[in-house]
Amino acid sequence: QVQLVETGGGLVQAGGSLRLSCASSGGDFYVLAMAWFRQALGKKRELVAATNWDGVRTYYADDVRGRFTISRDNSRNTLYLQMNSLKPGDTAAYYCAARPSYGLEGYLRAETDYDSWGQGTQVTVSL
Repeated sequence: QVQLVETGGGLVQAGGSLRLSCASSGGDFYVLAMAWFRQALGKKRELVAATNWDGVRTYYADDVRGRFTISRDNSRNTLYLQMNSLKPGDTAAYYCAARPSYGLEGYLRAETDYDSWGQGTQVTVSL
């Protein structure tokens, strides 16, 4: 398992933008399949976006596609989530997840696919 630390959350007005970062340590970043999940108060954790080891393949949940962008910088061991046109419905704790993906070219979508998790960063979108 690797250690993951998310930063970049905060309070923003609807229509605004935030960029989340997830710094990884303790393993080979370039082999990791990675994802962003979120969990709103009283709701189950859900997948927001996922990417494969080199960032070429990406997946987005329907309600964020076109507004959020997942990317990674393997030279900096960091995963990003650029969030634009934020809505109050995006309010949640956002979590970074990772697992080694040796031999796997695609991304992973299930929560149970991942074995390393960050502590989460809160995003609150006000009207």
